[in-house]
Amino acid sequence: MPELPLDAITLHYETAGEGPPLLLVPGMLSDNASWLPLVAHLEGHVSLVMPDPRGAGRTRPKAAPITLEALAQDMLEVMAHLGHARFAVAGHSLGGLVALAMAGAAPDRITRLAALATTPRPSARLPALFRTLLAIRRAPEGERLWVEALFPWLFHDRFFRDPQAVAAAVQASLDYPHAQDVAAMAHQVDALGRVNLKALPERLAMPGRAFLAAEDAMIAVDPARAAWKALGAEVEIVPKTAHSLHWDAPEDVATRLMAFLNA
Repeated sequence: MPELPLDAITLHYETAGEGPPLLLVPGMLSDNASWLPLVAHLEGHVSLVMPDPRGAGRTRPKAAPITLEALAQDMLEVMAHLGHARFAVAGHSLGGLVALAMAGAAPDRITRLAALATTPRPSARLPALFRTLLAIRRAPEGERLWVEALFPWLFHDRFFRDPQAVAAAVQASLDYPHAQDVAAMAHQVDALGRVNLKALPERLAMPGRAFLAAEDAMIAVDPARAAWKALGAEVEIVPKTAHSLHWDAPEDVATRLMAFLNA
């Protein structure tokens, strides 16, 4: 089991594929398994590094301090540990903010930055949403209900046209052996409410591209597009996708991502 002991945590990570290094940073409540839909499409082209961030997956302890700066430093350390002096990074949702913090902390190490369903100026609604999901989870019978409540925020409308598939996906989430427990979720949610956006750069020093979901219920497209362009990043809108666009349209997202990395 690949692990990296650091000062405050033992970081778990997975690797796959061959080629130029690409770090994949998962979003809120997620670990490296969130990238599974993309792995088959990417591993023939790049060397993937997929860590579990603080508070999720098999990285421990779950109660380690969480800040954008700490999350970014963890990612830089694992890439140095693996011998990747320079590399591309792609982050989903909160992982996109981590990627931005990395770009500010070590611009000489980041060759290209891709952000999926991320905005550099998050809405105040997001901490409120996750606090509500946490409250649902803590309620009686909340362990299933909070997952069912989260899914409409993540997936495109067509996902819900097959109730049996939705029920199977909920059960798979509940059965996942490395699922985030309620204490770790509470710790991450508290940290999200205190995210310091001053850790983010005012301008990208490397090529950047934001992939925004056309029907994202969490991230409003127009303000996100403007914020990314102000940073100097290109923007692509991925049609027929919601917040988890790499699950809604993995082949399309992988194709777009590789086109950016190879540009």
